[in-house]
Amino acid sequence: MIKIEHLTKQYGPLTVLKDITAEIHQGEVVAIIGPSGTGKSTLLRCLNLLEHPTSGKISIDGVDLLSPDTDVPKVRQKMNMVFQGFNLFSHLTVLENLTLSPIKLRGISQAEAENKGMELLKLVGLAGKANNFPDELSGGQKQRVAIARCLAMEPSIILFDEPTSALDPTMVSEVLAVIRRLAKDGMTMAIVTHEMDFARDVANRVFYMDEGLIYEEGPSAEIFANPKKDKTRTFIQRIRSFVHPIDSPDFDFYAMNGELEVFCEKQFIARKTRDNLLLLVEEIVQLYRPHLPTTVVTLTVNYSEKTGLLTLQFVSNRITGNVLKTEGPEADLAVRLVTHFAERIDYRADPDSDRLEIEVKKT
Repeated sequence: MIKIEHLTKQYGPLTVLKDITAEIHQGEVVAIIGPSGTGKSTLLRCLNLLEHPTSGKISIDGVDLLSPDTDVPKVRQKMNMVFQGFNLFSHLTVLENLTLSPIKLRGISQAEAENKGMELLKLVGLAGKANNFPDELSGGQKQRVAIARCLAMEPSIILFDEPTSALDPTMVSEVLAVIRRLAKDGMTMAIVTHEMDFARDVANRVFYMDEGLIYEEGPSAEIFANPKKDKTRTFIQRIRSFVHPIDSPDFDFYAMNGELEVFCEKQFIARKTRDNLLLLVEEIVQLYRPHLPTTVVTLTVNYSEKTGLLTLQFVSNRITGNVLKTEGPEADLAVRLVTHFAERIDYRADPDSDRLEIEVKKT
């Protein structure tokens, strides 16, 4: 239904969208997620030609949207958009907001437009507000009216640009419930959203955008449960990281320990879990010490706000071998302690480096 090929958007020297190629099929709900400022809203605005792409191609049901011969207003009737800021006409009643475009653009009668408008207001739970003005509505009610107004044009595609971002948290659920209803009815939708649970539940596919690219895409269940790329995983799981290079046998362990303590406090990591983490770091660093005259080891601590998962990674810049296989009385004690406080231990040797990953046991 929507085909995007090598789409680029620039504002002067700033490239906001970089060579994007993707498709959205009929009946699909695609959630577009990612950090702020990565081009998500710009992508939607380009699809609706509210922003004109710098280069590339957009096709809607085989019609080249960027061709000079294309009737863009007619295409927009098929592919309508719901914005963050409602954009209702304040001087018109709720029902008049719904009937204006169908009468002016589709040429239907006022009576037919009003009948259809009332049906749509019932759909979004606002039939009782038909004669109210927008200023008399809550934010959630305004957004539901905006969705009903969009549906009044009988589009086959709806683009949602962060439809709940301007709402009080108590009003978010009422708007998301309407969008869920549309998804159940088979409406094709592309939704830019920061509501991760909603995106996971309602979307067939997910586009994760970062730095102007669709960095990863796939089925919703796969993206949220098992993202393949690090940036996606960090965003989905809300991972906070502490990184510290260890480049000498004489590095300042106590300074690093202090920084790690501060990191744990900021993440509200439980005291006992924090103690286990610090013990693991101390024991593993001791195992790496014989290699430090010729090797740099980078310690990374990752904490997921979403899952509470706490992991350690030790990555060397040259092959050292699995230090947990080190032999000797002191090493044996260190390995036993690591094994006791670790939920999971993974070791991987790459061509020119080693990676040791440990999941800290929760207490």
